[in-house]
Amino acid sequence: MSHLYLDETLDLAAVAPGATVALSGDEARHAVTVSRVRAGERIAIGDGRGTLVHGVVASTGARELELTVDEVLVEEAATPRITLVQALAKGDRDELAVQAATELGVDAIVPWAASRSVSRWEGPKAEKGRQRWATIVREAVKQSIRAWLPVVAPVTTTAQLTERLEGQRMLLLEPTATALLTDIRPDGRDLALVVGPEGGISPAEIERLTASGAEPVRLGASVLRTSTAGPAAIAVLNAALGRW
Repeated sequence: MSHLYLDETLDLAAVAPGATVALSGDEARHAVTVSRVRAGERIAIGDGRGTLVHGVVASTGARELELTVDEVLVEEAATPRITLVQALAKGDRDELAVQAATELGVDAIVPWAASRSVSRWEGPKAEKGRQRWATIVREAVKQSIRAWLPVVAPVTTTAQLTERLEGQRMLLLEPTATALLTDIRPDGRDLALVVGPEGGISPAEIERLTASGAEPVRLGASVLRTSTAGPAAIAVLNAALGRW
């Protein structure tokens, strides 16, 4: 299987088999000096916007490599889209959720500053945290050889969630809910899975979000960690939407 390298500045949609694609900068440096990619090896290059090109490395330099393309794969954006609204959590639990959700095919990620979040992204830390998640997403895309690179939004408060998710069907993962996620049927709207922090979504937040149309749902009888609830729900939706 080919290793995937990403360069969002490339326009791969216009590339045809037989063409040469040049990968440069930090991504090429990583391929050549860290992964030890050499001429004659088979790799893939993606633009993060639905196109992957596969081929054989023709040449390498310190910060550049050239790929002779023999296959071009174009993947349409998934519809309906799935957005993970992941509450900030202590340790690396939120990061583990983001990584797994990306590998499972999530289309967008919204960091959520829930009222019970122990971790706080404030001031310069907000953008630093978003960039950290974006890096995790990028590496997970490469590991899973995905054609689309999910966007990580700026950190969002509960008050901002409804506006940010306007038009989407909000599903609150809540262990006390009576409705099961497995009973949810797609209605054409994009889906937003809202996952709380270690202490769960507060009653006030549930009340506020459900008043805006959000639907509380549960995965089953057990209570999952914030690091596993989102990925588990995405797996359920992948089956329901025919992605799997």
